[in-house]
Amino acid sequence: MLRSKPPAFVEEPQPLPNVSTDDLPITSMDDRKVAIGWDTRTWSRFHHIWLRDHCRCERCFHAATKQRLVNTFDIPADIRPLSVESRPDGLQVIWPAHVSVYPWSWLQENSYDPPLRKTEPLSGKILWGAKIQQSPPAVTYEEVMANDELGLFRWLSNVDKFGFSFVSDVPQTTEATEKLSERIGFIRETQYGKFWDFTSDLARGDTAYTTLALGAHTDNTYFTDPCGLQLFHLLSHTDGSGGATLLVDGFYVASILKELHPEAYSLLSHVPVPAHAAGEAEHLYHASRPVLNHDLATGELSQVRWNNDDRSVMNHLDPLVVDQWYDAIRKWNKNLTSPDSEYWVQLTPGTAVVVNNHRVLHGRSSFDGKRRMCGAYIGIDEYNSKFAVLKDKFCPDTRLDIATTPKNSVRSVWNPFL
Repeated sequence: MLRSKPPAFVEEPQPLPNVSTDDLPITSMDDRKVAIGWDTRTWSRFHHIWLRDHCRCERCFHAATKQRLVNTFDIPADIRPLSVESRPDGLQVIWPAHVSVYPWSWLQENSYDPPLRKTEPLSGKILWGAKIQQSPPAVTYEEVMANDELGLFRWLSNVDKFGFSFVSDVPQTTEATEKLSERIGFIRETQYGKFWDFTSDLARGDTAYTTLALGAHTDNTYFTDPCGLQLFHLLSHTDGSGGATLLVDGFYVASILKELHPEAYSLLSHVPVPAHAAGEAEHLYHASRPVLNHDLATGELSQVRWNNDDRSVMNHLDPLVVDQWYDAIRKWNKNLTSPDSEYWVQLTPGTAVVVNNHRVLHGRSSFDGKRRMCGAYIGIDEYNSKFAVLKDKFCPDTRLDIATTPKNSVRSVWNPFL
C-alpha cells in the first residue's frame, strides 16, 4: 500500500530533487507497478516487467559490450517483486532468485509515468536567418586536426547548434580536405564517388556539375537515407566570377511556417514527395518522403528534405488536397527564399564549410570561369556517434552516477546514451 497516494497526473514536471542519505525517496508497490515518491508532489511509477527488463547487473547486462544479456522473453508477464527498498545507492528490488539495484538519478532520468526530464525545444539548437553573417560559427584547420576538445568537439558542437560551420586556413589540397572530412568519420560513397574533386564539366549527370545557379536544396532526397553532412572546399576559381554559396536554416524556415501557416506545415509533414536521380544511364534512384520529418520519440522536427528540381510526379495526391498542397509549397518557398532567411557567402580557397544536410539547405549563384571544388559526404550516424563520444568525454552528464563504472570499461552501464 502506498504511504501517500500519488496524484492522478502531474501537470508540469517539477525540478528533480537531489537525493541524500537522510532524505531517501518513498518506495512501494502494488500488483503491477513500483511507485517512487520523490517529494510530496512528484511521483514516478515503473511497471514490474519494465524494471526487470532493465536490470543492469553483470548477469543481465554486459559491462564491456553494453549489450543485454537478460532474455526479455523469459520474464513472466505477471512478474512481481518480493520486496522493494529505498537504499542510498538506489532502488533495491528483490525478485524471485534475483536482486536488482537502480540508481536514483537513472530512475529520474528515465521516468515515463510521468516523464520528469526537461528538454529544451529542438534540443538547444540555435535557429538563424540572414543575420548569422555577422558572426558565423567557425574554427581553424589546425584546431580541428590537433585538438579533440578545443578543435574537433567545438567544430561538431557548431554543427549541432547551427547546422553548419566554417573551417579556416585549410591547406588548398584534396589530401588535406579529405583528412579534415575523416576527422568526423568515414566518407560515404555514392554514385558521385567517395571523395569529390570536380569542375563544371558535366562529368556527372547533375546540375551541380554545371555553371548554373542552384536554389536552396537538400541533397539526396532520392535516397531513403540522405547523406548527413556535406563538406565543401573551393580549391580554385580562375578566369571568372560568381558562384557565391547560399545557406538557409531549414529549421528556422519551418518554425516560421508552423507559426504563420500551421495547416501548410501539417501538409508538408505528412504528404510524401517523390524524388529521383536519373541523369546517368547506370543509376536510377527513387525515394518518397515528406518535406518535414519528425522524431518519432520526441515529435521534434528532425529532417528537412526539399529539392524541387529532383521532384518526381505527384500522382498520389488526394484530389481534395491538390490545391492546398501547391499552396503549402508556395508558402514554404516564399519563406525559404526570403532575404531574411538567406545567408550568402563567397567562399575562397582555404575555407571549407560543413553542412548538416538534414537541416541546412544549400545552393549557389551562377558563375563563369573555371571553378574547382572538392568535398565529401559523411553519414549522419557517423557524425552523431563522434559527437556523442566527444560530448560524453568532455561534457559528461553529471545527472547520473558513474562511480559504478567497472574497471576496463569505456563508460558506465547507466550512461544516458544507453
